[in-house]
Amino acid sequence: EVRLVESGGGLVQAGGSLRLSCAASGFTFDSYAIGWFRQAPGKEREVVSCISRDGGSTYFTDSVKGRFAISRDNAKNTVYLQMNSLKPEDTAIYYCTPKFNYGICRLGPRQDDYWGQGTQVTVSS
Repeated sequence: EVRLVESGGGLVQAGGSLRLSCAASGFTFDSYAIGWFRQAPGKEREVVSCISRDGGSTYFTDSVKGRFAISRDNAKNTVYLQMNSLKPEDTAIYYCTPKFNYGICRLGPRQDDYWGQGTQVTVSS
């Protein structure tokens, strides 16, 4: 059974930082790219960042480029999202999901994706 546990969210002032973690189990972790997605109230879920199986390739949506960093520790089955210079528009629930193909991660969420409970990020102005 695929299990994804996101953590690290919270309330932070604009300009602050948070580090999200995604602990995964139930699948061969280093065989999958991992994507971070977010969903703000009243909006569709969108891709934020993706990382390839070995961590050698990364993708960031334009709105977070230069502010966010993604990394993974395959020994710990965990992916991280370091978020710096946070803005109020970053407020959302953040989710991670495995993607068998790194190239499709940036295309957005799919109906057959696995999701955890997410972690709430709130950025105050």
